[in-house]
Amino acid sequence: MTPDIRLVAVDIDGTFMRSNYTYDVPRFERLLARMREAGCNFVVASGNQYWQLRDHFPGHEDELCFVAENGAYVTDRGELVYVCSMPEETVSAVVDLCRDYADEVWNVLCGMEGAYCERGAVTEEFFTEMRRYCHRLSWVDDFKATGDQILKFAANVPDERTDFFYDLFRRELDGLVEPTTSGHGAIDLITPGCHKASGLARLAERWGISPEQCVAFGDGGNDVEMLRFCGIGYAMDNAPDDVKAAADRVCPSNDEDGVLVALDELFA
Repeated sequence: MTPDIRLVAVDIDGTFMRSNYTYDVPRFERLLARMREAGCNFVVASGNQYWQLRDHFPGHEDELCFVAENGAYVTDRGELVYVCSMPEETVSAVVDLCRDYADEVWNVLCGMEGAYCERGAVTEEFFTEMRRYCHRLSWVDDFKATGDQILKFAANVPDERTDFFYDLFRRELDGLVEPTTSGHGAIDLITPGCHKASGLARLAERWGISPEQCVAFGDGGNDVEMLRFCGIGYAMDNAPDDVKAAADRVCPSNDEDGVLVALDELFA
């Protein structure tokens, strides 16, 4: 066992979850008990919605910590620690730019109370598919009038145009939002400086631990900051080369239960 590890952070898609969106629950629960005995907190750090992330861990929701929405929503065992909401002017500017590319940019607007699709802007099929990632998802008539605190935009663009739109968002919305992508047509637009590593830093400060006592696992571009922040950063074997370059170690792929394999070694 490695006694000085006090925080383990895992991304979900492509990292903790297998491709079929399952994980080895009994094995995880045994590891969770060992981590608890070692005084280590388990943190789910994802771009996904808090309500969806909780649902992956039935029975453990209030003993885990969540850095959701790429760092914009942070909880510590059921207690809300931090929320980073976008100013109305920022939301308006992003909506206006995306409407200029309405045929290619399909958005999910992510807020405190839930996520939203704009009626008429996307298809019913898209809405249904997004419910896999947003367990609280509803229709609104206008993104500028949800009445919710907005945490981020989850933009979906054609795969082959990911780089084009990443560069467009970075150029046209500079200073307002920061684009981050895990590839495959998914681009999150988040508040600058608000990312998974900033969420982990808030928890580490709250618990009085150092980055050297933290371990992180990830597979995408939005995991790079936390892989660099933590004393040990693991890239999944299925991660692209630039993510592996940001990590200290590489573990087996998500479909080989790489996170659990590595945790079994760290908490033997």
